[in-house]
Amino acid sequence: MSWTSKICRCAWLAALIAGGTPVSTLAQQTWDFRVFLDQKEIGTHRFDLIERDGERELVSQARMTVKLLFVTAYTYEHHDVERWHDDCLSTLSSTTNDNGEKHRVDVQRRDGVTVVQTLEGTQRLGECVLTFAYWNPAMLQQTQLLNSQDGEHVKVKITDAGADSIVVRGVQTPARRYELRSQKLSIDLWYSQQQQWLALESKTERGQKLIYKLK
Repeated sequence: MSWTSKICRCAWLAALIAGGTPVSTLAQQTWDFRVFLDQKEIGTHRFDLIERDGERELVSQARMTVKLLFVTAYTYEHHDVERWHDDCLSTLSSTTNDNGEKHRVDVQRRDGVTVVQTLEGTQRLGECVLTFAYWNPAMLQQTQLLNSQDGEHVKVKITDAGADSIVVRGVQTPARRYELRSQKLSIDLWYSQQQQWLALESKTERGQKLIYKLK
């Protein structure tokens, strides 16, 4: 093949791409948090998101240990893989060890129904279900969310609490705060002006603060 032919061929391929031929687009994003109980660091929680042509895969991994006087008082491990089509959960598989209490959740969406199976049994939910997907701003519009740890479909009230600012990686950053409340949960969430998730603060049953700070 001559150099002229090679140049023409490259130009033709470039024109096809620029002219609207379907091309797979790939985007990746990570939220890597240090987790604190009040002022004491107790672990990490990392979220890795890959998005391709409307399909999303999220991998969530959490590890936490609370020690009192050098004795381990509490441990928590959670691993979760979720697949999404647009803003609807397609599949989920999670395992959790909550201080010795084991949980497993498997979710499959098929034929207009989202089937949630746990160690306690099976429930059927609607066609479009969202988890506590803090990374997805669409979550903020929901009135019910699926807990990926135990499979409970939780009624929630999410309120826009207005403009705020928060320290992110040592920098004071403009943000918007949202309050997520349920019968058992009290969670505050912060998002950037571009609706990127920045931080989380939750009140525990003992009145302590569980805090997520981006690394």
